Amino acid sequence: MIKKSNGYLEEYFTKCCAGEILVGSELMTELEMLLQDMDSDEYIYDTSSADIRINFIENCLRLTKSPFYGKPFKLELFQKAFICALYGFKMLDGTDRFQRALYLIARKNGKSELCSALLLTEMIIGGHGLDIVCSSNDDNQADILYSACDTMRLMIDPESVDTWRNQKNIRCLISDNKIFKMSDKTRNKEGRNIDVAVIDEVHEMKDNVIIKSIEQSQSLKINPKLLLITTEGFVNDGFLDNELIRARAILNREITNDTAKRYLVWLYTQDSENEVWNGNRENKLWQKSNPTIGVVKRWNYLEQQIDLARESTADRVFVMSKDFNIKQSNGKAWLLPEYYDYESAFNLEDFRGALCFAAVDLAETTDLCSAKLFLMHKDDPKKYIHQMYFIPEGKLDKNDDKKAGAKYEEWARAGMLRICDGNYIDTSLIADWIYEQYKKYGFKIYKTGYDAKFANEFINKMDFYGFETESIWQRPEIMSQPINMVEADLKDHLIIGLNAIDKWCLSNATLKVNSQGFGILEKMKGNVSAKIDGAVTLCILYETFRRNRSEFVENLK
Repeated sequence: MIKKSNGYLEEYFTKCCAGEILVGSELMTELEMLLQDMDSDEYIYDTSSADIRINFIENCLRLTKSPFYGKPFKLELFQKAFICALYGFKMLDGTDRFQRALYLIARKNGKSELCSALLLTEMIIGGHGLDIVCSSNDDNQADILYSACDTMRLMIDPESVDTWRNQKNIRCLISDNKIFKMSDKTRNKEGRNIDVAVIDEVHEMKDNVIIKSIEQSQSLKINPKLLLITTEGFVNDGFLDNELIRARAILNREITNDTAKRYLVWLYTQDSENEVWNGNRENKLWQKSNPTIGVVKRWNYLEQQIDLARESTADRVFVMSKDFNIKQSNGKAWLLPEYYDYESAFNLEDFRGALCFAAVDLAETTDLCSAKLFLMHKDDPKKYIHQMYFIPEGKLDKNDDKKAGAKYEEWARAGMLRICDGNYIDTSLIADWIYEQYKKYGFKIYKTGYDAKFANEFINKMDFYGFETESIWQRPEIMSQPINMVEADLKDHLIIGLNAIDKWCLSNATLKVNSQGFGILEKMKGNVSAKIDGAVTLCILYETFRRNRSEFVENLK
């Protein structure tokens, strides 16, 4: 075999084997396979192309992000090893072996900066007439790569003598290579002629439309490059889930066809979730998914993230996925049973004449609805909850609900549930219940939170009674904070007055976290007949309290 090597890939492998650098078993498997392939008669290993790119990046380009802005782009050993693997292996006809790569790495480890540097390098020294693409799910995300390319370009060509940017692309005037953006929202994705593409944040993709469009545009190219770069994400059964199944099958040698041989799988992953909880600066276990830890990514940042992850489900899901590449299913239970399954009765008479909040969930007027009151004593961290549930008569005998744990008739006999005539709930009856509590106990209802769906009748009746209401939109960015507050108080058993329906609703709730780390409650997957209305109402109640807390607490007696 012809072999001409700068030694970066071998050095990286050696240091990983010695434990000087910690990597997960998946990347170690890929490195072992690459080292074996160096001695294979099937390939040529020649890092000349990699050397040119490494030298150009390190000697010409500068970093674009604070706190390293303007500093020379000095590549870490793992980045050099990746570039050597991507460009160093050749087929016997001299063409590049790897046409596709999956680069999975935790956030804030420089993946976008590295790939922007590679794209700009291709534009300036990669040949002539190349079409180079920055791609992602939307234009804003694709613009992260594109803007970094342009910033690096201006640092080396501030007068735009050899390069130029217009509204369509960035162009090298000498070679006529150009960089442009393309996303799922780009019109006319077909008919392109793309040589090199980097697709960022593929974890958000539900399908492979943009990827297929780029692949098809590369079909006539001799040395096409398609780089998929990402962290783990939250889309279940999306593109990344399926791509990782395929990538791991290649690592396990379950797929050995020509397509597999030309796919570089480069995954920075932990070997278990225990490594996250037990990792620290001394044992360096977090380095497996964060290769720049201590250089770019800070130890104290990760330590803070772990502290947050211990405190709330939403933070745990986000941190595990984004900082350690451990996929968290959005279908898991939001709470452990011991958080809410405790005795917490209280005497409502102790709050006669008290100031309180109210909240309702009216999302399904043909199903279970919930109303709650929120009470506190001065200088007491406990929150006291008084509630009533409502259900249409037509739902009482629904077998699916019973299979999901509903005991409507039993709960109605116990006074926890009111059965409404017909097949839907007149939401004005829920306003009537709030007025009943006002009259019976003399409660001063400070404000009532509600979700916007199906609320007209309820709002009209509340206006009739003279009660002030506040709309609480059911959006992750709004509900995430009250969800965390409810979880924290349940852990500490500070929520008093939970009844059997509350506990059933809490047990059915799962937390869906989006790519920004905000969460919203949903029913568990596969359990559509289970109800979460009581859990949702509790979170609406907490959001109403959160918005008005200072004035409310000041007026407690």
